[in-house]
Amino acid sequence: MTSAAASDSEGISDPATVLAGTNWAALDHAMGKADDAPEMLIGLLDTDQAVRSRALDYLDHVVHHQNTLYEATVPAALYVAGILADPRTRLPVDGRNCAAGTMRAELVDWLGSVAREVDNEAEKISRRHGFPPEDYPPFNGIRRIRSQLFGEISPYLDDPDPQVRVATVTACIPLLDDARLVHHQKDLVPLVRSVLATSERWQHQELALETLQAWDEDTSGIEVRRNPFEFCDSEFDGTGWATATSCGDDPPF
Repeated sequence: MTSAAASDSEGISDPATVLAGTNWAALDHAMGKADDAPEMLIGLLDTDQAVRSRALDYLDHVVHHQNTLYEATVPAALYVAGILADPRTRLPVDGRNCAAGTMRAELVDWLGSVAREVDNEAEKISRRHGFPPEDYPPFNGIRRIRSQLFGEISPYLDDPDPQVRVATVTACIPLLDDARLVHHQKDLVPLVRSVLATSERWQHQELALETLQAWDEDTSGIEVRRNPFEFCDSEFDGTGWATATSCGDDPPF
């Protein structure tokens, strides 16, 4: 699947080029102008774990605050996708709600959260509430780069780190709504079954079931074993599904 993805996906410019070639001061994020973005994005690969973790918080809470897309989200997503192959993304970051993980798992998880904001379901919801998505430039911007994001993310579908594999399968699902990529759905089905449907997390099981149903695939044998006492912070993806590292066992009450 990864070789096929590379053949029909546009490449992403060198991340340093994305960083230097973007007029960040002209773009907005949750806190105003994004002129702080270059320094914070560079911090994702810092040798200091505290710096890396702070940079990741910046992605979660400023560039993609509460699952909102901003002007700065588009080039930031290109930069993040472009650094996934850097060996430094194997370094750990501070525990995200329940467990420490690698930067790579967290970055793929973040890209998946961004991708879900422009999938077919997100478009339907936007239209239902009277907000045509084509009138929102960040929505269109992320849609335009879905093929590029998939080309950078898909090589990690067989990553030896199980957290990265879960994050990658989860991130690829919304990307494959793209007409240029929909033919990859068949290729992803076995991984949806083996990685998500067999997960101990009911949120992964639920995602597997809903995905296979949406893709008109057989769902026999998939059971969602929901644990009412398992609480998952959905801030990462806005869907209620558990992602790579966002789960805990304490309910929010």
